Amino acid sequence: MKVLVLSHMYPSSFNEVAGIFVHEQVKALIKKGVEVRVISPIPWTPFPINRIKGKWRKYSQVPSHQVWDGVEVFYPRYLTFPRSWFFASSGKRMYRGIEEMIERIYQEFPFDIIHAHVALPDGYAGMLLAQKYQKPLVVTIHGQDLQQTVHRNTKCRCALNLVFDYASQVVLVSNKLKYLAEEFFDCREKLTVIPNGVDLGKVSAPELEDLPKRERTVTLLSVSYLISRKGIDINLAALQRLCSKYPWLHYLVVGDGPLENKLKEMAASLGLDDYVEFLDRQPHNRVMEYMASCEVFTLPSWQETFGLVYVEAMAHSKPVVGVQGQGIDGIVEHGKTGMLVKPRDVDSLVEALDFLLSHPEEAKAMGERGRKLVLENYTWEKNAEKTMEVYSSVLGKK
Repeated sequence: MKVLVLSHMYPSSFNEVAGIFVHEQVKALIKKGVEVRVISPIPWTPFPINRIKGKWRKYSQVPSHQVWDGVEVFYPRYLTFPRSWFFASSGKRMYRGIEEMIERIYQEFPFDIIHAHVALPDGYAGMLLAQKYQKPLVVTIHGQDLQQTVHRNTKCRCALNLVFDYASQVVLVSNKLKYLAEEFFDCREKLTVIPNGVDLGKVSAPELEDLPKRERTVTLLSVSYLISRKGIDINLAALQRLCSKYPWLHYLVVGDGPLENKLKEMAASLGLDDYVEFLDRQPHNRVMEYMASCEVFTLPSWQETFGLVYVEAMAHSKPVVGVQGQGIDGIVEHGKTGMLVKPRDVDSLVEALDFLLSHPEEAKAMGERGRKLVLENYTWEKNAEKTMEVYSSVLGKK
């Protein structure tokens, strides 16, 4: 079975952790005997933007071909506009940018299936490829399509509808996304939920000897892109109310993003300089070490489709704090494998964290039950097995 994976989210020299979940799935599929080629289109803007702006300049420096953990990845360019202007037509532009490269690849790798990650732009480009090569199309929805793109404008919604209607199968990473897909599109019969997984080989004893002493005493941890909906500000507000009762608390925030400076200013204004430490984006193996060293993983994200970081923390036997009604709800069982709090509610978060900190034995038991749940249900091996079932199904319908 030969599969062409199309995903703009994929590790590259620009960002080694971008789309790591797609890469992990690809590796698991290859271990199962599936032949895979990965196409990860890189946004391109014309001169002078691609020389002046830092992000676009770094994009331009990504090579056209790399090998990641034995996986062959191609990085063709496609025209993109700053601030996501004309996003509804991004799938067509991606198709035009990758078409020539796909023709060359198909000569030596006649793929059986096209698997695109996100409906727009990748799924739309995948749809045009599927029509050209008469191959089935599988699209995995990770969240942005149904939480942001569908609300942009009528043209974006129409583009998404075309992809959902054409795809042979649509995979969603959580039940929450399945409910949203059923709400927006008439496609219930082709929806399948396959959650992301964790790489158990990376879940091991931490190598913390080279970490600063303060980092070895981490109690609370968040790993996140620093945007509003992740709820880091809610964590800070809760921490301020808890630090007098637990003066030994240390909160480590791993990640970067547009709100980084504002969150640092907020921490300072709340008098939390001695309790909070912000780290930049870290390599995935380093993140695993921080997870192994923390006591509680807390990310009160009030718009989360799955949340792989929660599952990774659970795999490390850590109790996690998430938000009711989000993608992690249903994976985390409140009071059993973690705590679920009300969205954007500091009081609810304070209550949950206070319970975990004041009941260390029960917190430990939650972490152990969470790890057992992950081992039984949320590994990349199981994800690959279910994905291969989808592949076999769509090939059988051809």
